[in-house]
Amino acid sequence: MKLNDGIILENHGKPYFIAELNTSHFGKVDIAKDMIVAAKAAGCDCVKFQSWSASTLYSTTYYRQNPVAKRFVDKFSFSSEQQKELAEFARAQGIAFASTPYSRDEVDFLLQECGVPFIKIASMEIDNLPYLEYIARTGTAIILSTGMADQDEIDRAVRCIRAAGNDNVCVLHCVSIYPAAPSTINLNNMLTLRERHPDLVIGYSDHTLGAATPTAAVALGAPVIEKHFTLDAGKIGMDNQMAMEPDAFGAMIISCREAWESLGSFERVVSEAELAQRRNMRRSVVSRRAIAAGAVITAEDLDFKRPGDGFSPAQVDQVLGHKALQDIAADEVIYAAMLA
Repeated sequence: MKLNDGIILENHGKPYFIAELNTSHFGKVDIAKDMIVAAKAAGCDCVKFQSWSASTLYSTTYYRQNPVAKRFVDKFSFSSEQQKELAEFARAQGIAFASTPYSRDEVDFLLQECGVPFIKIASMEIDNLPYLEYIARTGTAIILSTGMADQDEIDRAVRCIRAAGNDNVCVLHCVSIYPAAPSTINLNNMLTLRERHPDLVIGYSDHTLGAATPTAAVALGAPVIEKHFTLDAGKIGMDNQMAMEPDAFGAMIISCREAWESLGSFERVVSEAELAQRRNMRRSVVSRRAIAAGAVITAEDLDFKRPGDGFSPAQVDQVLGHKALQDIAADEVIYAAMLA
């Protein structure tokens, strides 16, 4: 797939790292800016926010039953002006700005005013087909999370997006538990998604603690890794305790990139450096005992020892039955010039 900023993502390709800031900025623009700087320093490709407001996330019915919730949402959300400021700040730092919208107006704002590289669709929206269709018809690159969804719901959401004329989609395997134990993740679901949707990019949104699961996801071919990011996991806040701090996030990125680099090619290739090791590590045909000049060499005359710069054991037939042109002492590598 091709992101709106031209970056290409493909299965088994170079990993693209999204730092999910969620509410770990605690509604403070200055903290959010510090997080952007820290995410860039850690090696992230993109910082992702949440574009929700009290009017787009919950209904009046919910707020009537949970009056504190509205104050919480208002406190931790950013206004359009603040989001645009953060988008411009991120660009100045050389890192992409993205966000998860929860309304059509927020979709339009992110695309038209913030220039996001993709629209991230939250797991909770996977059955919101009219909303998925609206996003798809904008023509934007889409990253779709699949937490809480069964396979039929995932397939239906993908069909909806594609029916609206949009094939530029990355589907993220995701388990919506915060934090999630590795035993609940079932990363092999990525392979299932890839089999069912072979022409789509399949990535991973991580809610585990640590770097092991994202690294394993990269090893399975995930080109997108999304993970919660915080400056201080010790602070009490929504999902903040399971978010990863900058140093650990940077170490995770290094681990994932090393895993990706180590995957290499599907073709068996022996490098020049490894070929050079053959001389030191493989065996050659050597004389087990002294062989007189003119003697016909037999199997009883031979052994196999290092270094590997003579006849290899697989080439012993090129020695057997040949005459020695010279006296050959015991325990000597036999070279072609010694034989008739």
